[in-house]
Amino acid sequence: MIAPPDMLLADKAYDANRLRLWLGEQGAVAVIPSTTSRRAPIPYDSAKYKARNLIERMFCRLKDFRRIATRYDKRADTFLSAICLAAAISWWT
Repeated sequence: MIAPPDMLLADKAYDANRLRLWLGEQGAVAVIPSTTSRRAPIPYDSAKYKARNLIERMFCRLKDFRRIATRYDKRADTFLSAICLAAAISWWT
């Protein structure tokens, strides 16, 4: 069984009360900056939000591998092994 996440790092596009409420029910913290249309901005951890680009850059590097971007593998375990191999190669180079 997969453990629920501790937090969700997301863009301003995901700033919705329903999402924040659902995350709170799951026991996760929403690290989402408020949109400019919100009257009272909701505080968030800006240091954690800035670190989110590391995750996005890793996904961008993984998509450089055609096998990952187009998902040639039919089985989930084979696809996961291809992701692990591509991550190891991109970390090494």
